[in-house]
Parts: sequence; C-alpha cells; structure tokens
Amino acid sequence: MVFSKLFFIYFFLPLCLFAYALAKGTKAKNIVLIIFSLIFYAWGEPVYVFLMLLSAFINYISALVIEKHKDKKLDTVATAFAVIYNFAMLGIFKYSGFIVENINALFSSDIPVPDIKLPIGISFYTFQTVSYIIDCHWETVKVQKKFSNFLLYLTLFPQLIAGPIVRYSTIEKEIESRKIYLTDISYGLNRIVLGLSKKVLLSNQLSTIADNLLQNIETSTVVGGWLGAVSYAMQIYFDFSGYSDIAIGLGRVLGFHFDENFRHPFICKDITEFWQRWHISLSTFFRDYLLYVPIFGKRRKYGGLFLVWLCTGIWHGASWNFILWGLYYGVFVFLEMLIGKKKMKKIPILIRQIYNKIVIIVGFGIFYFEDLGQLGTFFKTIFGFGGNGFIGLQDKITFMNNIFLLAVSVVCCFPIIETVKKRTDRTVFTRHMASLVTTGISAVLLLLTSVMLVDATTNPFLYFRF
Repeated sequence: MVFSKLFFIYFFLPLCLFAYALAKGTKAKNIVLIIFSLIFYAWGEPVYVFLMLLSAFINYISALVIEKHKDKKLDTVATAFAVIYNFAMLGIFKYSGFIVENINALFSSDIPVPDIKLPIGISFYTFQTVSYIIDCHWETVKVQKKFSNFLLYLTLFPQLIAGPIVRYSTIEKEIESRKIYLTDISYGLNRIVLGLSKKVLLSNQLSTIADNLLQNIETSTVVGGWLGAVSYAMQIYFDFSGYSDIAIGLGRVLGFHFDENFRHPFICKDITEFWQRWHISLSTFFRDYLLYVPIFGKRRKYGGLFLVWLCTGIWHGASWNFILWGLYYGVFVFLEMLIGKKKMKKIPILIRQIYNKIVIIVGFGIFYFEDLGQLGTFFKTIFGFGGNGFIGLQDKITFMNNIFLLAVSVVCCFPIIETVKKRTDRTVFTRHMASLVTTGISAVLLLLTSVMLVDATTNPFLYFRF
C-alpha cells in the first residue's frame, strides 16, 4: 500500500485511526496497530509478510537468549546468529542475482541468475532488527519480553516500508505507555499533508523533467545534463523526505515520536554536513554499528570510513553505480577529514557552496544511472565532451515551461517553516494565528494533492526499491 494513494488517505488511514481511538488502553491500541500494519504490508506483499513475521520471531527469541545467557558464550552465539540471519535474508533477496551476474561475467560461467522479487522495505526492517539485537547484546536497551510488543516495533506501518530506520531505543517506552495530545494530532496531520505535498506536487512533477533529460542523455547538451541532474536531486529529496514527513506525522498522531530523517540537506556548507542532514537514520546506523568495527584486528579511522561508505552504496541497491556512488562520497568526506574542520571553515563560503553543490548534483547523476555506459555518457555530457553543444532550444523550452516548479522547489529546500515558527512562537496571539494559517494552508494543499491523485498512475516512493 502506498501513502500517496486516495485509498490510503481517505479509507485505510481514517479506518485505522477510528479503530485506534475506540480501543481502550495501550495494549488494545497496540493490537489494532499490529493488525492494520500487517494488512498494510500484506496489501502489496501477501507472501512476504510471512518472511517478516519469521524475522520478528527469530530476533525476538535471539534477544531472549542473549538476556538469559548474558556475558556467556551463548550470548555471543545468539547475537552472531541473529545478525548473520538478518543479513543473509537481505543478501539472498537483494543481492543474489547481482552476485551471480558478476560471477558469470568474471569467470565466463553460465550459472542461472535467480529471479527473486525484492520484498518491500526489507532493507529498513532488517536494519531495525540488527540494531535491536546489537543493542540488546551491548545492554543499551532492555530485551522486550512480549512478542506482541516487539512485533509492533518491527511492523509499525508508518515507517515499515521506507523508513526512517527507527531504533528500538527511540520508541521503547512509548510501546508500553504513551499519551496523545491535541497538539500531537494537529502537528501530525499537518506533517502528513506536508509530506504528501512534497511527493505529489513537487517530486512527481520533477520526475518528468529529470526523466526527459536524463533518459536521453546521449543527445543531451551540457545544460540539459545539469538541469536533469538538478531536477533528479530535488526529486529524490522531496520524495524521500516527503515519505519521512508522512511517517513522522503518522507516528505523532499515534503517540510515537520518531527522530528526524532530513534536516534541509541542501543548505549544507560541505559534504560532511550534507550527510549529517540527509537520511540521518541510515548515517547514524552505520556510524554507531560499523564505523568502529576492527579491520585486521584494529580500529582503523580511515578504513572504517571507507567501509561505511562502501556499505552505504551497497545498501542502496544491487548495482555497481550504487557502490561507486557510496565510495564517491567517501572520497570527499575523507578529503574533508584530511583538511580538517578549522581549515574548511577558512575557505570562503561561496567557494564551499559551489563545491558541495557540484559534488552533490554529480553524485545524484551517479545514483540515477545503473547502466555504467550511460553513466559514462552522463559524465562526458555535463563536462562538455558529449558533442551536443552547450545549450539547445529544447533546454530553454523545458526550463521556461517549468520555471515556477523549479523556483518553488529550490525555495522549499530551505527551512522556511522553521524560520516562520521561531518568529510566531514569541507570543500566544501569534502562535494561535500561525496555527490557524497552518491549518488553512494544509487544507488547501490536501485539496490540491487529492485533485492531482485522482487520475494519477502508480508512482510509488523511490525508496520502496531499497
């Protein structure tokens, strides 16, 4: 099931909230959420829902074993088993075809390439289970004794299929007991509408520009290549941050407080800061669980860094362009580490802004092209070696026809809402006026979004495939 569908907005969600409101007590509300979460997932994955249930059971039992045999050999065995199982399932479903294809190419063999459908959201809920198991082993969270509570954590539908990666520690207390205030409902609903608007009004429209320019990269001009990459960068941002907004908003309405996943990444001053603002739940996962893993028996600062970025690329997909994309960013973060924070700050801000925006836009170009031949053509095009000129008539027409969309998209990359909120929070009167205006704007945006979705074809969130 997709958030940006009228069926979800006007049937599934209201029905879920109605049943949730009728349920008395946290235990009953949790049961309602489990039922609706399983329906939500089974709607698109009727078979793979059993794979997720099996994962929940295995990790639940493993955590109980870890607690019962703390600081003993069985503790380590249970931790290793659970982690290996989780990554093995992810590897089989997500990477087996890619591995066999490369073995065949490398050794000229003819091993049948497995055609396995990727379960939606497996990368996200796998990382949630891994973080839970490791935290139990490290004793940073208490082992959940009730299977129903652990199942709720893993299947909670707002963040189930495309994140953010919610750690157990974030909602540990709220699983057992939570309160919902009118301010939570108001905030949550407004955040949901904001996320839907990002997806439907911005991301879906930007995708048309990006695809028209990048799918024909062989005939594109320099300006066309850059405009396509810029459009795709904003498309990805509004798509994924929009989903995160909806997830966070839904969580708040239901009494859960998820961590932020995006903090206006395009206002960054360098690449390191960009990744402190972009897909924060993934960045912090790798930082906390992988960065300090011993390599050849020792913790290695730069070795750990490149391991993190290699895994970041691999996590995003079974294709060489994602691996290159991860290492590409790893190189720039490495260079910034060598330069140091103090020296980086001494570089004029204009130069830093130009530098990081070029790196980011080129990075999204790498992300777009899974075909390495087309990726090579993209590089030739944007750096003036494509042979199709600097700018063409079609580029001018595309830009002028979409100038309002592009301008609004750029403006929406800035923290406008946060800035306005700071100024309107100064008095009770301004807070009430801001609340009324926000409600009015949300109503208009919901109406526009609904109209756009009436005849919309299926356009799922891009991160579903990860």
